[in-house]
Amino acid sequence: MGKADLHTHTNASDGDLSPEELLKKAQSKKLKTLAITDHDTIKGYLAAKGLAADFGIELISGVEITAIWNSKEVHLLAYNFDDDDPEFRNLLLNQRTARKLRMQAIVSMLNSQGLKIEYDEVLAEANMGNVGRPHAASVLIKKGYVSGVAEAFIRYLSSERLRGIQTQYAAIKEVLRVVKEAGGVISLAHPGRLYSDTEITSLINLGLDGLECIHPSHNFTAQRKYTALAKSENLLITGGSDYHGTGKSEYDPYFGIVTLGEQHIEALKRTSENRQRIVNI
Repeated sequence: MGKADLHTHTNASDGDLSPEELLKKAQSKKLKTLAITDHDTIKGYLAAKGLAADFGIELISGVEITAIWNSKEVHLLAYNFDDDDPEFRNLLLNQRTARKLRMQAIVSMLNSQGLKIEYDEVLAEANMGNVGRPHAASVLIKKGYVSGVAEAFIRYLSSERLRGIQTQYAAIKEVLRVVKEAGGVISLAHPGRLYSDTEITSLINLGLDGLECIHPSHNFTAQRKYTALAKSENLLITGGSDYHGTGKSEYDPYFGIVTLGEQHIEALKRTSENRQRIVNI
C-alpha cells in the first residue's frame, strides 16, 4: 500500500525546496501521493503539476488557507479542488493581499520596538511570493536581533505577541463555501496544536469534511483521539509531515515517516468527486 503526505510546503510560501526538489525528495522517500499545501497560494502546486508523473508521484491539488473564526486565525487544508475555478482563484488573490497588509503591520510593530527591518526585506526572503512570519524571522536572524527562528517567534512573532494586529483574511464560512463549490474538500490542520476540544467541535459543526489526525505535533495518544473523533463524526482522516525544509521546523525530520494510508486518499477523492458531480449538475 502506497504512502501519502498531504501537508508539505515549498518556496512558493515558507518552505525551502522548489516544487521540483520536493517531488524528488518525495520520490526518494518512496511516497506515492503528495499534496503541496503552501500558505494561501497554489503556485507551488501548479509548478509541480506537470512534473509529478516524471517522479512517479500522484499529486493532489492542495493549499493551506488561513481563515478567521471568532476573531481567531484558523488553518484549513483544502484538497482536490478545481484549480481553475474563478472564485477560488479570487479568494487566493484576496488572501495574498491580506498577507501583505498583515506583514506590513508586523514590520511597523517591530520598527516601533526598535528593530530596523523593512517590508521589502521580508518580501525578498519570500522570493517575492506570499509572505509569512518565518520570512520575518529570517530577516531578524540575518540582522542579529535573534539567534534563531524559535527565539524570533517567542520574542516577537508569536500569535500572542501579534494579537493586536488586525487581519483581512477571509471568514471561515466563506472559505468553506468557495472551496466546496470548487469541488474541493476541507480538513482542519493540526487541531491538537491550536484548539480546545470545544472549539474543534464547533469548527466541525460549521461543515468541515475532515480532521488532520496524523501530524508530527500529535503523539500516539492524540492521533488515536482525533482519529476516533473523525470516525464518530463521519469525517475524512487526513495527515502529513508539515514539511518545510531541512532545519526550517521541528517537523522536518518526519518527512516520509509521518504519512497517511492509501485508503484515506481514496476516501478523500471519492468525497471530492461526489461533490463535483453535484456542483456540475
